Amino acid sequence: MTVDVKYLLVIISGVLALSSCSSLRKMNSKDASASKPIVKNNPPHKITFLDNIEVRPGQMITSQHKTSGLNNSPVVHAESKLKTTPSNIEQADWLQLKYAIIMDAAVESVNNLDLLRKIDEWWGTKYCMGGSTKNCIDCSAFTTIIMRDVYGIALPRTAQEQYDQSEHIALEDLKEGDLVFFHTSGRAISHVGVYIANNKFLQASTSGGVTITDLNDKYWQPRFRGAGRVRRY
Repeated sequence: MTVDVKYLLVIISGVLALSSCSSLRKMNSKDASASKPIVKNNPPHKITFLDNIEVRPGQMITSQHKTSGLNNSPVVHAESKLKTTPSNIEQADWLQLKYAIIMDAAVESVNNLDLLRKIDEWWGTKYCMGGSTKNCIDCSAFTTIIMRDVYGIALPRTAQEQYDQSEHIALEDLKEGDLVFFHTSGRAISHVGVYIANNKFLQASTSGGVTITDLNDKYWQPRFRGAGRVRRY
């Protein structure tokens, strides 16, 4: 065998060896990728908010209402925040459950059903200056209706007049049915709401209509001007 033939055979052997290694690497790579676990990205669950709320200890419950200054989707643990037992959950009026959730309060502290029915009747009614119907209503007309229909107290028409007529009280002395006053425009007192409980007040606001708001809301807190109590005569 000549030198040229030997040289050619060496080159052919080398090429075959390299080709075989490359094929093995590809096979190993395929085997490794096949052994990796397949991860599926599950779509997020869609949350549905319902008016008819059923609560059992340990369940999470939500509300469809959006409230100014509050979490838009408040979630409450029945066993911790509402402080109820299986027996009294079933006995509680559905409005108590509904508004305890909105106010982040214990069910037993939200027990004025006349007030809750009136709130539910007017909830979401849009705001308009000078309005006094369910088509639209302003803040002082709304407080006049609440105080008359729930507490049997007659109020004058404007927020300033309601402030002037009320007995001024400290913030820490606030009770359900007291009035809270704010300065939002050129007048000394230009807005009024009705205190409920747990630092929350009921109002007809320009942005959200009839709603429940926290006194520590970043818009309302710096505009707060005082609280008042109007006694039934």
